[in-house]
Amino acid sequence: INFILDRFRPDFMAIETLFFTTNQKTAINVAQARGIVVLAAALRNMPVFEYTPLQVKQAVVGYGKAQKNQVMDMTRRILGLAEIPKPDDAADALAIAICGGHCSVV
Repeated sequence: INFILDRFRPDFMAIETLFFTTNQKTAINVAQARGIVVLAAALRNMPVFEYTPLQVKQAVVGYGKAQKNQVMDMTRRILGLAEIPKPDDAADALAIAICGGHCSVV
């Protein structure tokens, strides 16, 4: 993450609010990874904006209750890509970035 932040020097970071139901092991792993990423941003005095899944869907599709396939297809269209990015996590990250670009005030 340090290499990426130093190379591309983003103005801010957009992340999705954590939400877990039952899998505590996954929740712990994701929370640890997220903590590292947020720390890397903090060490650079980089603002971090957090968005709920509803906010991401609203920003990308225009409808907060959009289905995942709608978000993925609209992400593809907005970015002018021939195909939906794979894996799904990559498409999700791009959707969050689009939301951050639309919603963040730096």
